[in-house]
Amino acid sequence: MWCLAVAIGMLPGVVHRTARIGLRTTPAQRRRCFGLLVSAGDVWSCVLDLARWRRQDGLPPLAGYQELCCELAKAGPGTFGELDTRGARSVLRRYSDAWFATAKRRRDSDATARYPRRKRRLMPVRYYHGTFTLDERRLRLPVARGCPPLWVRLDRDPPYPADQIRSITLLNEGGRLSVEVTAEVPVTTHPHGRGPDPARVAGIDPGIIHPFAVAGPDAQGLLVSGRAIRAETHLHLQDTRRRARKAASRAPKPGQAGSRRWRQHRRRQRQAEAKHRRRVKQAQHEAARTVIDWCLQHRIGTLKIGAPRGVLRLKAGRRHNKRIRDWRIGHLIGCLHDKAEQAGITAVLVDERGTSSTCPACHRLAPKPRGRAFHCPRCGFTGHRDLVGGANIAPRTTEGGPIPTDERQHVAFPVEITHRRAGPHLPGVSSTRRDPRRRPHHGGPRGSPGRPRPAPPQTGTSLANRPPAEREDQPTPPHANRGKR
Repeated sequence: MWCLAVAIGMLPGVVHRTARIGLRTTPAQRRRCFGLLVSAGDVWSCVLDLARWRRQDGLPPLAGYQELCCELAKAGPGTFGELDTRGARSVLRRYSDAWFATAKRRRDSDATARYPRRKRRLMPVRYYHGTFTLDERRLRLPVARGCPPLWVRLDRDPPYPADQIRSITLLNEGGRLSVEVTAEVPVTTHPHGRGPDPARVAGIDPGIIHPFAVAGPDAQGLLVSGRAIRAETHLHLQDTRRRARKAASRAPKPGQAGSRRWRQHRRRQRQAEAKHRRRVKQAQHEAARTVIDWCLQHRIGTLKIGAPRGVLRLKAGRRHNKRIRDWRIGHLIGCLHDKAEQAGITAVLVDERGTSSTCPACHRLAPKPRGRAFHCPRCGFTGHRDLVGGANIAPRTTEGGPIPTDERQHVAFPVEITHRRAGPHLPGVSSTRRDPRRRPHHGGPRGSPGRPRPAPPQTGTSLANRPPAEREDQPTPPHANRGKR
């Protein structure tokens, strides 16, 4: 079944898309779903123990999918509770893929690659097409022979037609049950003369403050602000530290079992972590969708994305490591690549080394700015630093070679810049709603925001710029003397 799904996914004009949908379960259904995840974790642990025993005995590793399925058949039915053979094989497939991916990296002289050796209590279970039943919002998960059928309800309709769905994955995140629905979606077709043109190239410079800075043809540019995502990350870190300080006195010592209050604290911590990850992932998906919509509007058919490999490998201390970890650049580029593929746009990764410190006008190296404004001391060019990187990425080749001279002449720095914001769903982004985790600008945490200030004059000029005689003629607002004795 897995081979058939892979073969179908290789058909031209078809891409795979995955959507996560929550589950609405009764207490009994919730216990049975978690039982399936625990049984999948048992299968994973058994495979790890088998690999350890064979390694201790000096035997060759057992990592092939077919060999692992034979070992599973020897265990017999009913060994892993309600988990059926197809669900257990999905765990074996996950282990086999991880093992061979690590082996390939080690053959390529990557000493940091590690084989899977960590046990997990819960493991996701995947069911392929033909093994589950999906009737609108009702989903029937396969269970072992002799067990009653397991029907669960989705909290929303699947975004894909039923005939396009190819797999269902049951998983848990922070105590919240959900399923990932994977479907085969055809590539978007555009009318003749209105679709993306492969000859129109745009360069994208990924960053932290601006997740995407796009420099396109015809002196057009797009800046997607990610300050809301960064604020969400900073506030989540403050919350985590505050919870850790409060729970430090209740933490169990080595060798002791945690109390009930400690387990409740750990449960709330996992829920907060899962909520934070969902918020950031949703904001990055929205940022990628904004870029693709802008590219379709300007008929851009090729996207060249800067690969920040040099920044990721830079050893600059724990603060830099934390900043890179919160960036989630892999998920960010993956979202953009998937959405571009579905829209019929080609996305490639190029080397971005030196693009933020090269002047797009005279093509000479300039001091890298500390802020967002780029200034060339030789030719006097000024512009946005991230757009400078995007303009230099656009003519680069996929091999990372030098920029061709004839293509440099066709690259124009963006003059008309479109600004967009990523993550409007995050708390505190809207002007009518403020994140309760933020501290007030004035006064204490619970104090007054301060004495009210008089409104500016109707002319729009400040009273400080007027002569003293005109200032005295201004009427004193009734609340100016409030609080004085």
